[in-house]
Amino acid sequence: MGHPVGKVAALAGVTVRTLHHYDEIGLLRPSGRTPSGYRSYDDEDLDRLQRILFYRELGFPLETIATLVDDPGIDADAHLKRQRELLVTRMGELGRMVAAVDRVMEARAMGNALTPEEKFAVFGGFTEPDGYAEEAAQRWGNTPEWQGAAAPSKEDLAAGEAVRQDWVGRLNAVLDAGGAPDGAEAMDLAEEHRAMLGRVMGECSYETQARIGELYVTEPVQLGFLVREDEQRPGAGAFVRDAIRANAARRG
Repeated sequence: MGHPVGKVAALAGVTVRTLHHYDEIGLLRPSGRTPSGYRSYDDEDLDRLQRILFYRELGFPLETIATLVDDPGIDADAHLKRQRELLVTRMGELGRMVAAVDRVMEARAMGNALTPEEKFAVFGGFTEPDGYAEEAAQRWGNTPEWQGAAAPSKEDLAAGEAVRQDWVGRLNAVLDAGGAPDGAEAMDLAEEHRAMLGRVMGECSYETQARIGELYVTEPVQLGFLVREDEQRPGAGAFVRDAIRANAARRG
């Protein structure tokens, strides 16, 4: 007995368009058609869809899922065993994340300073490259901005991250819309960027900002402190650098 595409979509919690897409790329081809020509799925198709959705929920790309579900050396029971192992691993990872958040909340309630692990949680998985602090001190240590900067509190760090995320969202909106680095929106973002640096450095001159902007292109790791790798659009570093230059020229 076949199941029509609409019913399968409702059962699986996906859209009909998703099932059409899976058919088009060969990931899940229905075994039959209704007299009216609509897709019809049998029980084996549903089992395959279940495996696909399990792997998709675990974060696998569709190309990898296709390879996994088409592996002739793995039967249905082996798929279930593998998926269970992956889910148990994921549960452990999520449990550790919950525990980390609990520790941050407790530390905040007690007024304790952030540990390195808590800082890691605040910044959403971003880790400072090895040796970066020493390199930064060597590069910027003699500047008045560095010497005048005060260590931020945990509240400052959390507030700064919220500001950063908002700024990156607006930067990406300009990039996605095809904006120019010398456009008003981009230059305004550059001025906000200078203010963001100023909150960390005490004060940030246009010259210092320009030097930092150049590093976003020549040393991509520097860009990661402003725009996380998973947030970056192609050419983001050069765009920010050019917007900084244009804003400095606008400000005279």
